[in-house]
Amino acid sequence: MPPKPRGPTLFDAQRQQTLQNQAPLAARMRPRTLDEFVGQGHIIGEGKLLRRAIANDQLFSLILWGPPGSGKTTLAQIIANSTNAHFEPLSAVSAGVNDLRRVVQEAKDRLGMFQQRTVVFIDEIHRFNKSQQDAILPYVEDGTIILIGATTENPSFEVNSALLSRARVFTLEALRDDEIGILIDRALSDRERGLGELKIMLASDARSYLINMSNGDARTALNALEAAARSKPPAIGETRLITVDDIRDALQSRAVRYDKHGELHFDAISALHKSVRDSDPDGALYWLGRMLDGGEDPLYIARRLVRMAVEDIGLADPHALPQTIAAQQAVHFLGQPEGELALAQAVVYLCLAPKSNALYRAYGAVQRDVAETRNEPVPLHLRNAPTELMKRLGYGRGYEYAHDLPEGRSDQEHLPPNLAGRIYYEPTGRGFEAVARERLAWREERRHRATPPPATPTPAEELAPGEEPQLPPEDVPPRRRGKRSTL
Repeated sequence: MPPKPRGPTLFDAQRQQTLQNQAPLAARMRPRTLDEFVGQGHIIGEGKLLRRAIANDQLFSLILWGPPGSGKTTLAQIIANSTNAHFEPLSAVSAGVNDLRRVVQEAKDRLGMFQQRTVVFIDEIHRFNKSQQDAILPYVEDGTIILIGATTENPSFEVNSALLSRARVFTLEALRDDEIGILIDRALSDRERGLGELKIMLASDARSYLINMSNGDARTALNALEAAARSKPPAIGETRLITVDDIRDALQSRAVRYDKHGELHFDAISALHKSVRDSDPDGALYWLGRMLDGGEDPLYIARRLVRMAVEDIGLADPHALPQTIAAQQAVHFLGQPEGELALAQAVVYLCLAPKSNALYRAYGAVQRDVAETRNEPVPLHLRNAPTELMKRLGYGRGYEYAHDLPEGRSDQEHLPPNLAGRIYYEPTGRGFEAVARERLAWREERRHRATPPPATPTPAEELAPGEEPQLPPEDVPPRRRGKRSTL
């Protein structure tokens, strides 16, 4: 028989007490009840669904999604302290499929022998791969376990859709400045778990600086406060005065809310792109700075700027594309931080350039026609005829060589018969496209002048009232070329 698991010993209790005493301030000050919890009123405020579920011990599977330091693990521990269900914490960083199977089997036994439910808390659930998430899916579905997952990543991308559909997603927000201030003041006055015994005086400007630099992350704020307090020697009266310099030394750098592989990566590049499209250099430069400060790959930004140049500017300013290519080359040649100025220059240039998506729309229409219409062969007059057989078959017959014509242009049709007359590119009146529009208008006017008026039918060709011409399909004339928009 397998050995019976031993229960907690005196050494276990002592170890837990030691860990509690030596834990970082953020862990010691972790709220133990919902009344102590600060922030997230939109999901755990009075009368809210999650608060009622916790208070009534009527839990369901859920995903807590929010930035670091917003209270995900704290909420899970409050649930652990308030539920009659067995609480089993796991970390996706270290747990594997075998751990999941063990937890599920124990949950089955517990449910069968004691009719007790099991709540499984998986921290950093986005680190579980597909097979690991699939391993717990059937037991979440049949109620063997109640899953609580915590993640900083968008669960739409990181959690299997099947698992996601069986859990409610609650979105936590970064704490507001006043909420961070409440936690700081609470830690300074708490003598049992906080820093109350150290007689700390936090200067008002240092408090403001700490709140600002924590970026809504309670863990960052509290741990930096403790580091500054414990490294500061007491002055007269055993009081420790914490200044801005002390907080700055403790923080070293701002708590950066950016993940170049996560949702903020996509949100920030979207904000940069839309700022460029709206011709706002200030907004565009800010989001560029946020991305670079967060460790974004500058060559990725350079590639996206090239895309903006062709999608939102195009021929309204033909210099936009070379400007972005030059920025890419500068970043590649100079590296960081010198190359960042080249990106900034390209961003401002794109913002100030006239905007047009005419080329983007034109190519999109071409792609639709290529995909959705019959792929007719290349018209004979546009084909080369390198052999005698091809010449006899009519390859190249009737082709007009533009340089032999008086104005250097030909009005011959270049589209297949089924698309004859189709217009794709309609330039705007902005920037260089105004010139392109004039040139195309001249071309269309010249084409219409060269088109002879329709012949008047002879009496023999006239039709009786209501009669329709009976032409074989191959003789039906192609659709006439429409006029380009003059807007």
